[in-house]
Amino acid sequence: MTHTCTIDTPLGPMLAAAKGGKLAVLNFLGQKHFAAGMNDWLKQPDDPVLVALRAWLQGYFCGAATVPDVPLDPGGTPFQKTVWSILLRIPRGATTSYGEIAREVAEKTGIAAMSAQAVGGAVGRNPIAILIPCHRVLGADGSLTGYAGGLDKKRALLALEGITVP
Repeated sequence: MTHTCTIDTPLGPMLAAAKGGKLAVLNFLGQKHFAAGMNDWLKQPDDPVLVALRAWLQGYFCGAATVPDVPLDPGGTPFQKTVWSILLRIPRGATTSYGEIAREVAEKTGIAAMSAQAVGGAVGRNPIAILIPCHRVLGADGSLTGYAGGLDKKRALLALEGITVP
């Protein structure tokens, strides 16, 4: 059974879902690629994963630099999961580019090259915003580029982490 709740944040409400003791979804309400398959979800804000998530998000939005201790289980293709595992290694206060991730994926999988656009597609379908920090991925020139929750939220998350983007 998937347990869900809505979490109010300074950037707007978010939908969270936990399944099997792990966080599966954290989306801004109405974002691009919004969570699907919600028909069998049960509103259960007291699920321990969701309680831990709310506590961590509260600290995060207050400036705490702690690493999330919420277990994650994003559904996705093997390629998407490879990209998301790379995102998890981007530390708070740092950024990377789609091209850099593409080079790392190519190296990991033993292929000559990987498309930055393909990486962008996987980054954009990240089902767990903030904890899998897709907001830390910028264009090759350091510019703000796509974010499923909107560029205003991406800019705000980066600013919260001490990163100023032109």
